Amino acid sequence: MFLSVFEIFKLGIGPSSSHTMGPMLAAARFLELLRGSPFHAHGLRCSLHGSLAFTGVGHATDRAVILGLDGITPDAYDAAGAEAALTRIRQTRQVTPPDLAALAFDPARDLVFDYDHPLAGHPNGMILSATDDQGDVILTETYYSIGGGFVRTAAELAAGEVAAEARLMAVPYPFHTAAEMLRMAASSGKSIAAMKRANELTYIGPGALDAGLDRIWGAMTQCIDRGLATDGILPGGLKLRRRAHAIHRALKAEQGLNLTPPHTINDWMSVYAMAVNEENAAGGQVVTAPTNGAAGVVPATIRYWLDHVPGATPARVGEFLLTAAAIGGIIKRNASISGAECGCQAEVGSASAMAAAGLAAVLGGTPEQVENAAEIALEHHLGMTCDPVKGLVQVPCIERNGLGAIKAVSAASLSLRGDGKHFMPLDNCIEAMRQTGQDMSEKYKETALGGLAVNVPNC
Repeated sequence: MFLSVFEIFKLGIGPSSSHTMGPMLAAARFLELLRGSPFHAHGLRCSLHGSLAFTGVGHATDRAVILGLDGITPDAYDAAGAEAALTRIRQTRQVTPPDLAALAFDPARDLVFDYDHPLAGHPNGMILSATDDQGDVILTETYYSIGGGFVRTAAELAAGEVAAEARLMAVPYPFHTAAEMLRMAASSGKSIAAMKRANELTYIGPGALDAGLDRIWGAMTQCIDRGLATDGILPGGLKLRRRAHAIHRALKAEQGLNLTPPHTINDWMSVYAMAVNEENAAGGQVVTAPTNGAAGVVPATIRYWLDHVPGATPARVGEFLLTAAAIGGIIKRNASISGAECGCQAEVGSASAMAAAGLAAVLGGTPEQVENAAEIALEHHLGMTCDPVKGLVQVPCIERNGLGAIKAVSAASLSLRGDGKHFMPLDNCIEAMRQTGQDMSEKYKETALGGLAVNVPNC
């Protein structure tokens, strides 16, 4: 399956790509379906199933659906406008999407959290329906939010492999696996980033590609800066204080004093990642990398490289992102990037593998060393559960991104100490992740029914 770098890295809003962005995009798709329908709709309904039901409130899924049905999309999200829209909808019990008549929609009645009937296609399922003036359903569609902001209908999910294969074979380097990627790199003499770039140029011009990569990194680094500059309490009820601002201020004060131990560099990596994920937890604008819950790992690793590694240059950030996207695409094709499907190993684990690969590439690693870096990072996230306290993308998610960045840097460094030859291939590690996720109890896959989610202080 060919996935563009701009599908792996997408501009969106927090706190979750699968629970916030995905449902909002599903609502937009249903409105488009309604615009092309011969039926005259009077009202709308939505039911959320599986993980979307269990942790939907903590992940702002209800807000995302309401706003999505009003015509708001993640890339055009405005916080003040969204709040005004929510107030209007709850007062009027109507949504007013563009190019459609006002539609009855009372969130208290028409948005249902169905905990008892999971859908067959994916743990993140939702059903959207349009009704006539008598309340009878005249149009309905089932959507699955499959992770990273990707949305599929039930039919698309069933037929996905055929379409994906056709799209993959249209590019010059159609690698399905890491092994194929390495063979193509050896035969072509190109780096992973160069092959990924050639694939991207099948669908987009070089100027647009470079501008898009600059835009992605710009959004990432601006998110870091906002997070470092902002203090206060995160929403959601845990009363969790933002920590990145104070940690960053202390680290800046210590610079040049020659009093800090070498391991303080880990605090810099962590604070960059925590800044992003605090912004995500607050519902701010982030870049999926490959998901919102893991959005801090890749930008934190890039920022660490640019700010702390001699010889780093912004001109090579595109190379980093292309390499990371190549690894992310392989993981998504052969396993998952969805916490609801495979636990946090699929989110922070995948992000750490992507970041390790990108860093190894810009530090001069061979394709074999890059693949080794990704494998090391992913291997040491295997089995990681997704057990968010109160269904919020805060505990343990924010700190977990910091540790994911640290592991990425360690994995890249370790791989560069060798020649790329290693015992466990990345493909085997990805398969182990898929199997582990398949065997993992549903309690530990973004349902907040087990683990840390049920072991919280009583106060």
